[in-house]
Amino acid sequence: MDENLDPSPRPRGRGIYLLPNLFTTGALFGGFYSIIAASQGRIEAACIAIFISAVLDGLDGRVARLTNTQSEFGVQYDSLSDLISFGMAPAMLMYHWALVSLKLDGPTLGKIGWLGAFLYAACAALRLARFNAQVGTVDKRWFIGLASPAAAGLVASFVWVCHEFGASGVELRYAALAVAVVAGLLMVSRIRYNSFKGSRQGPKADRVPFFVLVLVLAGLIALWVAPAITLLGGTTLYALSGPLLWFKRRRLPPEVAG
Repeated sequence: MDENLDPSPRPRGRGIYLLPNLFTTGALFGGFYSIIAASQGRIEAACIAIFISAVLDGLDGRVARLTNTQSEFGVQYDSLSDLISFGMAPAMLMYHWALVSLKLDGPTLGKIGWLGAFLYAACAALRLARFNAQVGTVDKRWFIGLASPAAAGLVASFVWVCHEFGASGVELRYAALAVAVVAGLLMVSRIRYNSFKGSRQGPKADRVPFFVLVLVLAGLIALWVAPAITLLGGTTLYALSGPLLWFKRRRLPPEVAG
């Protein structure tokens, strides 16, 4: 028998799925571009690039699930991309916009400026490492600690609004330091945040009430009218929701707080 007609299956070569990893690469590019733009003083472009990265980061996992192309490579690549886009990029944005000017108040405060940026980046790395380690054991309805894209959105929208209204980073350097430190500490906290994923599985898992569609439409209109203010309002409310829910649970009886 001719060996060329052998019907036995041949082993498949190792490879990666292209489509979801293209979205991840786009998110990585956005973070890298944000770092370059911030170092050149193009603050608005740097802020917008971070939000574009967040949108692409939200799409890559969904595309992978829809096309059944999930892989361990994609999970690890996404995590490394997140470290650049939502760890390093916001830290460098905040540093170049405001924290570098702390050196005007003395060499010690100058060191605190870059250490504040490093603290944010380190907290993002720790947050991502903890998420990867606990991904199979935690309740998917909740994030433990503020998610790194939300923290990056808080930092980027704060800078964007201040820049849009003509407030310089030099004037707001201490407020910028506080935002960077608080956002970083929220990422590594044990505070629970709603992931908006719900607990349902199957084809109905992505269904939402009708009023959610109305809220999304209102949000899109607000983004079109005043994107910076809308994003700052949304990220601030989400960042505060975790501590507020934690405080509310602390005041409830143990059997109710559950």
